[in-house]
Amino acid sequence: MRQYAITTVPARRIMDRLRIDKWLWAARFFKTRSLASQALDGGRAKLNGERAKPSKEVKPGDRLAIQIGEYQWDVVVVQLSGRRGSAETARTLYEESEASQARRRQQAATRRLQTEPAEPIKGRPTKRDRRLIHRFTHID
Repeated sequence: MRQYAITTVPARRIMDRLRIDKWLWAARFFKTRSLASQALDGGRAKLNGERAKPSKEVKPGDRLAIQIGEYQWDVVVVQLSGRRGSAETARTLYEESEASQARRRQQAATRRLQTEPAEPIKGRPTKRDRRLIHRFTHID
């Protein structure tokens, strides 16, 4: 008869480190981990002021500079989570600096004041517009 050793599985261990791409995904800065990895590879997300590979581990207290489009976040990691939760839960994972919040608000206000580039375009040209375009582009 065989003897089997009974092993106990340790309870959920408390995370002290987590891959940076997984944390960026869980904190809802990027929709997918692959987008987070691409941002890290492209240098649009920096850990403690330096470029980091997606496999680099992040821990509480680390500073991240994340650039998405024209917006930039300067955050400090407060908690780690390997699970993607609600937006409210994601906001508890980091703390954004006051300067970063003010800069993003200023950028949003500036963007609202700008006119939409495609605003004058009203859709398909009318018959009259087509005739004018044809007259202008086709010289007989």
